[in-house]
Parts: sequence; structure tokens; C-alpha cells
Amino acid sequence: MDQQLTTDIAKLEKLLAGAALPDDLRVKGEEMLARLSRQAQHGNYASDFEQIQHYIDWVTHLPWSVSTQDILDLGHVKQILDSHHFGLEDLKHRFLEYMSVLVLNERQNNVNFHAPVLLLVGLVGTGKTTIAKSISEAMGRKFIRIPFGGMSSALDLRGQSRVQPDAEPGQIIKGLRRAGSKNPVILLDEIDRVADSSRGEIMGVLVELLDPEQNNAFTDHFIDFPFDLSQALFIATANNTTHINTAVMDRLEPILMPSYTDEEKITIGRDYVLPAEIKKAALAPDVVKIEETVWPKIVRPLGFDAGIRTLERTIQGMVRKIAKMIVENKGKEFIITPDNVRDFLPSY
Repeated sequence: MDQQLTTDIAKLEKLLAGAALPDDLRVKGEEMLARLSRQAQHGNYASDFEQIQHYIDWVTHLPWSVSTQDILDLGHVKQILDSHHFGLEDLKHRFLEYMSVLVLNERQNNVNFHAPVLLLVGLVGTGKTTIAKSISEAMGRKFIRIPFGGMSSALDLRGQSRVQPDAEPGQIIKGLRRAGSKNPVILLDEIDRVADSSRGEIMGVLVELLDPEQNNAFTDHFIDFPFDLSQALFIATANNTTHINTAVMDRLEPILMPSYTDEEKITIGRDYVLPAEIKKAALAPDVVKIEETVWPKIVRPLGFDAGIRTLERTIQGMVRKIAKMIVENKGKEFIITPDNVRDFLPSY
């Protein structure tokens, strides 16, 4: 047998032995390596080695038994949500109610409790994705985002069979590996925007993911072994519910994300977005000052917008212009007034 191959197989055996795997999966991996050793003795292993190596690498790096400890302190959760999001009181109350039920089930050691799956429905820029991130932070859980916009095949979720050339696991398994935890917050982003040609297949996988009777044994085609997703917290988002399958909607709890008024946008821009952008640009907090009378022009540079993405882009552009002027020694502090605001607004 080739000495290099012997060394490589020994490394895979060591990797397999040191990983926390389900017993049946460990046996499956050991049988693969034993078959590879037999093939190598006859000089016929090239076609299988890379495939088995790829498979062993994936299964040994998945969090089969690793989970994070939930932070079930309602005061902490509310503080995190308030620090990242202005308003949205109905959504915050709904989530705190869910957390209260989680606390009570935890106290009674009820392992069969299944969290409702929230569906955040709203226009672009109303904070659907960022609220999901804040929920994961508040609970002390890892965060996975799976974008559905333009998704053209259910294989993107469920992976490809190992017999296919260059086969890979699907987005669910890839996300779990990145997170390193079996109980993350999994954001299913824009589930209403999948490609029409594969909508039925993708919705079928979604039903399996969201159904507590099925998601404790989710099987990716590449891994070909059930993974328990019952401890994960799923949150879905959509711009509207028109294109979401009825069977999927039956498993979701819709929450409407409101559009922001100009007054709310001013508060968000002044108290949340501007300080964050100043920090990103590595500027001192007192370098940029915006007079109150200027904010109406900043929140409506192009007319009405239901969300805050235009507001974020506007403030980002203003801060970048100021950063450039500081680097060019054109000033150290900048006060934006109604008279000079046009000099700082980005061109659209």
C-alpha cells in the first residue's frame, strides 16, 4: 500500500475516533475507511479517496451534541432588543411572551416543548433580518441566515448525493457547521421569493424543517444521516404571504412589521444609525453633529420609503464624505445645517 495513503487513512481514522458522533454514523465512517484500505491494497482507490475524505471531514465537524446555554432573563432580552431597535413594541411583547413560556417549560424540564415559528412580514427595510439577529443575541444563541431570494432548487437546502461530482451539503448543514451549535436561531430569509420553477419542492423541504414531528430527523442528501433540528429556533421573513404554500403557512405565526413614520425614522437615524456609522468609520463620536432641523431632509432624500435602507445609505454616504474630508485635512469637526446639508448628502 502507498505510504502516503496509509498516512492519510490513519489521519482520517484519528479524526473519526476523536469526534463526538452518533454511534451508527461512527460505524458508517469506520466501514468506509475499512473499504478504502481494502481497495488500496489492490491499487484501486483513487476514485473513492477524495469522496470519503470530504465526507469524513464534514460529519466530524458538525455539532451533533453541541448546544449553547439559553439566556432566559426577560430583562436582559428586552434590554438587547431595545438597544438595537426603536419601536416595534408589539413584536417585542410577542417575543417576550414566547420567552416566558420557554422559561416555564425550562423550569419543568419539559424537553418536548417546541417553539412557535415566527414569520416576520413587511416591506423591504423594515428591520426583519436585524430583529432576528437581535433575538439570537438576546438568547445567547448562534445565528444562521439562509437566503431564499432566487433559490432555484430544493438541493440548495438539502444538499446533493455524494455520488454526484463535487457534491456538497445543503445550506442547513453548512450553516450548522459554521455555527458550531445544534440549537442556533435559523433565519429563513425571504421565503416568498424562491424561483417559481422549484417553489413546490422548496416548500416541501420547508414543511419538513418547520414540523416538530419531522425536523428531529432532518436528512441532508450529502450527509445521508438524520440530524436533530428540534432544538433550533426558526424565524422566517417575507415581503408578503401570497406565494407561501398553505402547508408552510399553517406552521408559521405571522407578525406584521409596520412601516416607519418620519418621526420614527428621525429617532432611528439620530440615535441608532448615525452613532453606528460613525463608529464603523473610526471617527470620534463628536466629529459629526447634525442639527435637528436637518433630519427631515435626511429621512426623505428621494421621497417616502417604508423602511430605513435609504436612510442608512444616506447616513453612510454622509459619514464617508466627512471621513474623506478629514483625511484631506479639510476640517476636524463638522456641523451639518440646513444651509450646508446638500454638500454632504450623497448623489443618487
